[in-house]
Amino acid sequence: VQLQASGGGQVQVGGSLRLSCVASGHTFSRSAMGWFRQAPGKEREFVAAISGSGGTTYYEDSVKGRFTISRDNVKNTVVLQMNSLKPEDTAAYYCAARSRELYISINPITYDYWGQGTQVTVSS
Repeated sequence: VQLQASGGGQVQVGGSLRLSCVASGHTFSRSAMGWFRQAPGKEREFVAAISGSGGTTYYEDSVKGRFTISRDNVKNTVVLQMNSLKPEDTAAYYCAARSRELYISINPITYDYWGQGTQVTVSS
């Protein structure tokens, strides 16, 4: 199983970025997907998650109303659209998959596969 994340970069406060994660090697539609982030010196934290069908989503409080997670089970892709970015959103962002588990989770230890991080830097 491989997860390939992309789309990070540097933006100014209030800007937008769109992160994508392409999955291969497993039954994507049976896997809940999540995005996590980790800033230097901090623990990895939950950002957003989406169920296998895409019908259920969940967000960390600080990103609600600004970030949107979605998925395309034909293209095996999960997307995190990030708007109104703030300096505190600066971190490495990771996509993750729960193997054969349809339901979302905010706990990183329940995710079986991880992509490489993609850096998001928000400057003021």
